[in-house]
Amino acid sequence: MKQQTFVIVGAGLAGAKAAETLRSEGFDGRVVLIGAEQERPYERPPLSKEYLRGEAGREKVYVHADGFYEENEIDLRLRTSVAAIDAAAREAVLESGERLAFDRLLLATGASPRKLTVPGHDLEGIHYLRDVEDSDVLRARLDAGSGHLVVIGAGWIGAEVAASARTKGLDVTLVEMTEVPLERVLGRQLGEIYRDIHVDHGVDFRGGVALERFEGADGRVQRVVLADGSTIDSEFVAVGVGVLPRVQLAEACGIAVDNGVLVNEKLETSVPGVYAAGDIANAWHPFFEQRIRVEHWANALNQGPAAARNMLGADEPYERLPYFFSDQYDVGMEYSGYATDFDEVVFDGDVAGREFIAYWLRRGRVLAGMNVNVWDVTEQIQEQIRSGVRTPAGASQETP
Repeated sequence: MKQQTFVIVGAGLAGAKAAETLRSEGFDGRVVLIGAEQERPYERPPLSKEYLRGEAGREKVYVHADGFYEENEIDLRLRTSVAAIDAAAREAVLESGERLAFDRLLLATGASPRKLTVPGHDLEGIHYLRDVEDSDVLRARLDAGSGHLVVIGAGWIGAEVAASARTKGLDVTLVEMTEVPLERVLGRQLGEIYRDIHVDHGVDFRGGVALERFEGADGRVQRVVLADGSTIDSEFVAVGVGVLPRVQLAEACGIAVDNGVLVNEKLETSVPGVYAAGDIANAWHPFFEQRIRVEHWANALNQGPAAARNMLGADEPYERLPYFFSDQYDVGMEYSGYATDFDEVVFDGDVAGREFIAYWLRRGRVLAGMNVNVWDVTEQIQEQIRSGVRTPAGASQETP
């Protein structure tokens, strides 16, 4: 019988965990893991937190120890790009021209930072944070411990970078088009809490205002100009205005895409035998009965192995509830569930003291929960979401 070949395109967390799972589940065929970066697979959350602040070294971010891939006979191809997927021929075409025949293929190509196009966007000193090299550049600036950083975008990446920079002693201005940080994700009430957390730590928060342009001299950024006419002098800028799923390979070979690569509950694309996981997978979720695309660590951690098992014929639906976490200053949080359309937010605990659980409800049903500086409750919150508990015991209608 011909030896099977499984190809994984994308050597991030999802791809690395998929390759690991293929071996742990007993697959003895050929496994090829292809990554465009020069580093072996690593995890991204530390890049805006402890790695950026210099509290963790490079060895702390890798998914697997040095030697893991060779020991497990995983053909790890770094600094390698896939030019095309020939779905009809069942081949991955590398930039070098090499054609890799596959029996099963996993797309785990992740996402790219959304780039600004305002005047001055190409000045030196304007940084994006997506890979470990980006973090290294910002880390060197933070290590200097002085200067004024302007962060454009108060989503998770922007907020975490701002917190890390303030922790390192830099002056920080955080600019956000919505009125409060994280408003699109958490809503106004929780966004106000995070605004206050940053302000309490000395961040100059500018909400409800758009970026107009960057100005500089000698090719380097020196000033940020906002749409309200205000200006902010800055030695360097960090931009976190969202990401775009890398769907070009899938789209070019005829795989269905729409806000990511469309996959069913088994993480299989519109082309049989081709799967997708991680940031690019817009997956049908059996519990929520809708498509969900999640750009977080836990999704990559768990979807990669789930896709691998289905590549081996497990036929298992991916039903995990979305989960993510964030640490900013002395405030840690965990979020479970999915709430984009909700009626109210209910709080349980000490909101003023920043030790509480927030629940997002629609028609009395819990859609999501977020524990802030309250620990070991994730499983309980997820049980409440799955059971449809209307209002958790002891919750109050307190508004922060």
